[in-house]
Parts: sequence; C-alpha cells; structure tokens
Amino acid sequence: MSTVETPVAAPPSGAQGTVRRLIVYSILFVLVVVAAAGGSGLLGRLLETRPDLGSGAGGLALSLAFALIAGPLAAVLWWFLWRRLDGPDRSSVAWGLYVSGISFVALVTSATSLLGAAADGIGGTWSPESLATGVTWLAVWLIHRAMWAHRGKGPLRLRPVPIVLGAAYGLVVGASGAIRALQSLFGEALLEPGAQLGAPWWQPALQALVWTIGGALVWWWHWRRDGARSLRGGFASVVLVVTGVLAAAAVALGGFGTALYVALRTLFDRDDPWPVVLEPLPLAVAAAAIGAVVWVYHAGVARERSAATRSAALLVEAGIGLIGAASGIGVIVNAALSAIATPLAGSSARALLLGGIAALVVGAPLWWVAWRPLHRAHAAAAGRRIYLVAVFGVSAVVAIVALLVVGYRIFELVLDGSGGSALIERIRAPFGLLLATALVAGYHFAIWRRDRAASPPVGRTRAIDRVILVSSGDTAALAAAVGAATGAAVTQWVRADGTGSAAPEAVVQALVGVEGRRVLVVTGPGDRVDVVPLAD
Repeated sequence: MSTVETPVAAPPSGAQGTVRRLIVYSILFVLVVVAAAGGSGLLGRLLETRPDLGSGAGGLALSLAFALIAGPLAAVLWWFLWRRLDGPDRSSVAWGLYVSGISFVALVTSATSLLGAAADGIGGTWSPESLATGVTWLAVWLIHRAMWAHRGKGPLRLRPVPIVLGAAYGLVVGASGAIRALQSLFGEALLEPGAQLGAPWWQPALQALVWTIGGALVWWWHWRRDGARSLRGGFASVVLVVTGVLAAAAVALGGFGTALYVALRTLFDRDDPWPVVLEPLPLAVAAAAIGAVVWVYHAGVARERSAATRSAALLVEAGIGLIGAASGIGVIVNAALSAIATPLAGSSARALLLGGIAALVVGAPLWWVAWRPLHRAHAAAAGRRIYLVAVFGVSAVVAIVALLVVGYRIFELVLDGSGGSALIERIRAPFGLLLATALVAGYHFAIWRRDRAASPPVGRTRAIDRVILVSSGDTAALAAAVGAATGAAVTQWVRADGTGSAAPEAVVQALVGVEGRRVLVVTGPGDRVDVVPLAD
C-alpha cells in the first residue's frame, strides 16, 4: 500500500516541542468545549419561555463559570498560539489534529441539535436547550472553519480530515432520515390504518424529512463545495469505502433480504395475521431503496479511484455478501434441525427456514459477482491477501466459539439425562453457525494456500524493498505500476512545482537492474527520471 505525502515545512524538531504542542492544543480543545457548554447553557435560559432562575441556581452558576472563566482562558491561549502559526508550528500535526477534531465535534453537535430542535418544533415541542446548543456550536464551527481556510495560518497537515469526516457525517444523517421518511410513507401505504399507532403518519415523515434535508446539505457542502469527492489518498479512500460502499451495501442487503422474507411468508407461511407479517416491510423497502442509491453512487466513485480503492470496494462487497450467504446457511440448518426435533412446531421452523432462504438468496449473488470465484485473480494483490486472512481468522474464531457452545450443550445434556430430541433442540442454533463458519473458513484457507503457492517468492529474489517516488500528476497510477513491477512498497511524495509526470513505462524501465533496500526515484522536469539507490 502506498501513501501520499505532501512536503511541508518542517516543524520544530525534538520530543519536547511535540509534547508541548500536544499538551497546549489539548488544553485549548478542552477550554473551547467547556466554554461552548457554558455559552449554550446561558443562551438556553434566554430562549426559555418560562425561565425559573430560583430553581436552577446551580445550573446557572455552572454555566456562568464555564462561560466567564473557560471562555477568556480559551481566547487568551488561542491568541498566544495563533501568533506562533506564522512560523513552523503551522506544519505540526498537533495543529491539524486540533482543527480537525474541534471542527468535527462542532459540526456534529450543532447539526444534531439544530435538526433535533426543528424536528421537535414540527411535533409541537419547544426545545430551547437544543436550539441554544446548536447555535453556540455553529458559531464554534464557523470560527474554526475560518481558521482552517486561512491562507497563511491554516493547518498544512491533516487538512482533508474535516472535509472527509463532514461528508461522511452528512451522508449518514441524510440517508438515515430518508429511510425513516420513506418508512412512514410506505407504512401508511402498505399497513392498515389501525396498525400504526401514535402520532399522525405525516408528522414522523416530516420530522424525518428535516433530518434528510439537513444531512444532505452537510454532505453537499463538504462533498461538492469543499471538494471531498476529488480527494485522493489513504484516509479519503478508506472513508469512501467504509461509509459509501460497506455501510450502504449492508443497509441495502438487509432491506432486500427482509423484503424477500416478508414476500416468502405471504406465500408459504400465512399463520400470523397480515399486520404481523407485513410489519417489517416498510422499513425494509425504505432501507433497500436508500441503501441501494447510496451504494451505487459511491461504488461508481470508487471505480474512478486507484486500483487499490477499486479492489477494496469489491472486497467489502464480497464480504457483505459472504456474511449474508453464510448466515442464510446457518439459519437453514437451524430450521431443519428444529423441524426434526419438534415436528409439531411447523410455523416457527417454517418462518426460520424462510428467513435463511432469503438471506442466502440475497447474499450469495452479491458474493459471486464481487468475488468472482471462477476468475483467476492476481494472487499477489495485497488487498486480496488481507481479505483472505481476515475472513479466515474471523470465521475460524466464530467456529471455535460455536464448537465450544455445542460441546457445553452436549455435556449439559449428559449430566441432565434428557432425550435425543432435547439434544437437537439445544445444539441446533450453534451447530448451524458452526457449519456455516467452518465452510467459510475452509474455503478461504484453501484459496489463501493456492494464492500463496502461485505468488512469486519474495525476500531474497526481490531487488528493491522500498521505492520513494517523487512525482506529480497521476501519482497513484505511477506508484501502482512501480509496485507491480518491483514488488516493493512505494511511498509517494508530490512535487510542489507540478513538474515531472513521466510515463509509468519509463519509470519501470529506469528501475531495471537497480538493487537496494531503498531507492529514490525523482521524475521531472519533463520526461526525466532519476534513480538513486540509498544507503542503509
């Protein structure tokens, strides 16, 4: 795996300077949080329609102490640190960590509080505390947003972090609100009027719509306006794959599986009343629709990124499908054993069986398309090796735990002296899990061994261990070509002058015959390629 690093001014060296900056910025972080809590408490009392100062003297005193003591201290400390940012302190990791952390906390707190206050207002409830908290933390976010965007003092390290985290937070909030809004609409359309109790159906739908709009605005601001979509690099790609592909695929797959389960019950299991059978359907349809939209969009974005990002997106899709298929196999085995142990309990075993079939039918095709078991993949791909080891390790641990539970149930049965039917009833759930995870572990272990045998030996036959690549332009594609040709780890450094975008073939050709533990490769100006083996 390669990393992208932008050369910046070196901060003051030495452990003493690092510790000093970490401590000072941690103190500033705490002071800002405390001052914001005090300010929101005071503003909440001003917005209260019926304030009762006498009964809340303790809370008022606490808010005054927080605002009037922590606030000035934070301002003085900020001014002291702000004056030093003209120098090398601007490139310190502590400054980037502080701005990223406080910006994300302020964004989450303000958006959650403001959207919650608006949703409460639709329900006829006045929430001055939520409104005050939202307004206060919005001011904190705006101030630190200005610091982040300052041309002369904004952080040079970890600069994309608040953008990426803000886009991810907005996506989660917006998608969750959209699912709840569609759930209310589908519930009104699919369920009987008496099946939905409580407030009118439009009220929770309108409240969820507030969260949808607010989350979408936060997402758009960071994704489009701040350019989170165009960011390249390890952290941005990881968040893209985790939130936009992994989480969205899990939500969509769960929705499709639940909807299929309800459909199978309407066809083969009509013992329960219609409201009971159809109750999970509105949420399932909403989750499937929103999850699929988010998933398809971000999977398309991932296909525009580097080869490592595309591979990671496919692997997490394969993992989600594998979980669904393995769960389906385990539930099917559980249902079959339940039917054998208690033949008269037909409805319960049938519902369990239909649930397992739905999970298997939804999960297996996704795993097949994403993993492509008949396709001979590149055995030396790092992401594939990590995936195989992770899946084998997790499934092996789950299988061992399930085996222990089966053994415990058997010994417990022997000591109790119960019959054979009691044995099946006691072990059917862990045995189904054991069988499914054992199949998963065995398959992926076999694939891992096959890939290991097919991979070229590394170590003594590899001429270069690490390549330090200094280039510009599409550095990800260039790094991938160098890594594939040499088998070495590649660290990317981007040229500040924008020159040096040599063709991957020229760089690979320049490395032919070069040996060394570390090799520096500098491209540019133009098509020039300089290769310098470094001393150990």
